[in-house]
Amino acid sequence: MEYPQGNTNIFNEGHREALPNATAVLVLGIISIITCFCYGVVGATCGIIALVLAKKDSVRYNLEPGKYLPSSYNNLKAGRVCAIIGTILSGIYLVIAIIVIAAIGFAGLSHPEQWLHHYQSY
Repeated sequence: MEYPQGNTNIFNEGHREALPNATAVLVLGIISIITCFCYGVVGATCGIIALVLAKKDSVRYNLEPGKYLPSSYNNLKAGRVCAIIGTILSGIYLVIAIIVIAAIGFAGLSHPEQWLHHYQSY
């Protein structure tokens, strides 16, 4: 069997496939940015899952770059960037939420008579 002149690579553009988790990484990365203000928990969870999936697919792509579509790898990189941003924002928001909750708790403990008086009036 003779191959046509030109591209004799069996992984030409018609036979390349998308990275299996590229779309999931992109969606989870975007969700991690959108939900980073939900006390940081949802955004951090989605971001960490996206980063783990991105790492797996990045290794897969680096082992056989000719097997996968470049556009799929670009989606993977964009999703990874979104996941990093979402995870950082979620972490910052989570730390701020913990500090605020702790400050309210300490304020209540330092002046318990104010809280007791408030609840006894009902």
